[in-house]
Amino acid sequence: MMDEVARHYGDGQLLDRILDAVTAAGIDPQELTVHDLASVDEFHIGGRRATRHLVEGAGLGSSRRVLDVGSGVGGTARYLAAAGGHDVVGVDLTVEYVETAAALSRLVGLEGSVEFQVADVMALPFERGEFDAAVQLHVGMNIADKQAAFAEVGRVLVEGGVFALYDIMGRADTDLEFPLPWAGGAAGSHLATADQYVGALEAAGFRVERVTDRRDFARSFFGELRERSGPPPSLGLHLLMGEEAPTRYGNMVKAVEAGAVAPVEIVARRG
Repeated sequence: MMDEVARHYGDGQLLDRILDAVTAAGIDPQELTVHDLASVDEFHIGGRRATRHLVEGAGLGSSRRVLDVGSGVGGTARYLAAAGGHDVVGVDLTVEYVETAAALSRLVGLEGSVEFQVADVMALPFERGEFDAAVQLHVGMNIADKQAAFAEVGRVLVEGGVFALYDIMGRADTDLEFPLPWAGGAAGSHLATADQYVGALEAAGFRVERVTDRRDFARSFFGELRERSGPPPSLGLHLLMGEEAPTRYGNMVKAVEAGAVAPVEIVARRG
């Protein structure tokens, strides 16, 4: 399953596409900033606004060392480092994502604050209690055994460490149209309800402090995108999703607006 997830997200040309789009947008790659990348490196509903809402609501301010589970091309990690002064380690299954995340971080001058590794959340290469906090954004849909994954995150967190999640949630038997951003077909999609997430977190040793349904935010975000006129910007999530981007995105929007799924925040604490 992990190999299938890695294949789904990587195609070998991602960094070149992003840098070409940066140049097409009139930005010198040597003058690139974290803000410039916000439209392409936050691969979840709501982008940077959603990241900010999750991080501020979770109260990560005093956390020095943060783990980013399923870090993608590094957008959330770079935001945490630049805006909050955190030292962040991102892990992802996709080699190309990890390499792209590291390259982009060097370009924006954050290589000293962020680090990326190819790793499986089911067997993290870290010592017990190595992190003060962890975040996970739009990753759980690819994880079948959520309790085992959450237990592994808990292992590397300090006692009382915060785990902030922002995933798309819904019933596993929900009738969805594929492909979607996180899966080409039903075999790669592992949806769970918010109640199931809570149960898995509690069984893994976490205390759940807050569950926030962000469906209304998602619908508003989609509406704003529909109202924009003109051609799509050079820098956007289509660079990550490839030629199927309109279909993947459209199917996700339909599922959210139909009430079949919703993005949900959960903030939990170890112990």
